[in-house]
Amino acid sequence: MVGVPKLNHADARAALRNPLAFIADRWTPDPRTVRRAALAALVMSVVIVVTGGAVRLTGSGLGCPTWPTCTDDSLTTTRAMGFHGVVEFGNRMLTYVLCAAVGWAIVAARAQKPWRRPLTRLGWAQFWVVMGNAVLGGIVVLVGLNPYTVAAHFLLSSALIAVATLMWQRAREGDGAPRPLVGAAVRQLVWVLVAASALLIAVGTVVTGAGPHAGDSSEVERIPIDWETVAKLHAVLAWIVVTLTFALWFVLKAVDAPREPAARTRELFVVLLCQGALGYVQYFTHLPEALVAAHMAGSAVMWIWVLRVLLSLRERPALVADLPGPAAEVTAGSRA
Repeated sequence: MVGVPKLNHADARAALRNPLAFIADRWTPDPRTVRRAALAALVMSVVIVVTGGAVRLTGSGLGCPTWPTCTDDSLTTTRAMGFHGVVEFGNRMLTYVLCAAVGWAIVAARAQKPWRRPLTRLGWAQFWVVMGNAVLGGIVVLVGLNPYTVAAHFLLSSALIAVATLMWQRAREGDGAPRPLVGAAVRQLVWVLVAASALLIAVGTVVTGAGPHAGDSSEVERIPIDWETVAKLHAVLAWIVVTLTFALWFVLKAVDAPREPAARTRELFVVLLCQGALGYVQYFTHLPEALVAAHMAGSAVMWIWVLRVLLSLRERPALVADLPGPAAEVTAGSRA
């Protein structure tokens, strides 16, 4: 067994002053560890979306009627609050698991040698988005599940998924200047796809805010529009996203693009077909809770793959100075 090193007073002061730097001085994670940490943060950002949907779909949105405590007299759920209290409080506790995953990603990125500052910043960006969404989640409870705040809560979760996806991708790349793999016209088409997908997600929150799943058995305010009309608009936007994806796939084949963009686009097309089929089934079966939850999970997966398509359009090689071997030594010697 490896013994635990003893810390003197100077070490303790250094750890208190800058704990991340203190850890980085004593631990160098394998690049695979950094990638796994980034992936864990991404997976938890999806899990928190799905469990948040479960809170809404089980009518447990006000299972804990106040925030940050569960009741006025108790930090945790009580026996009298029953199933709904357990579901709502359990979702709150998962926020700490998400914070732990994001924290691991930050520590791993900071301890990697050489230190990749952009990767660490992406980890901290996730942390602050999580903190902001936790506060917004508290506001959602305090205003009695106002549908506009619920929609904002979901959209901020989508922003968290976007940052987590970017960090996961950057953990698998170098820090060199990005080099485009396709032409400007293809990149513009992908940006249109990203914008259409973001609009699709936003309209989906309106469907939820006007639809029958209010999130609690009590009287909850709804967005005052016909949810079926908005659902049809949502379906039209979904077909636009599918059409753009198919067009992109065709263009990439026509220009003989590199394998990575074509593969990510093909995967996105499959995800969209599955998500679309699920959406139609849930609509015609009058929105059963299980299918709505699956559709929410599919929305998160779709958003990840749209971003993966965008990020696959360029490559970022490792910086020459970061590579081992003669090239790095020549670079270091030339600077001396």
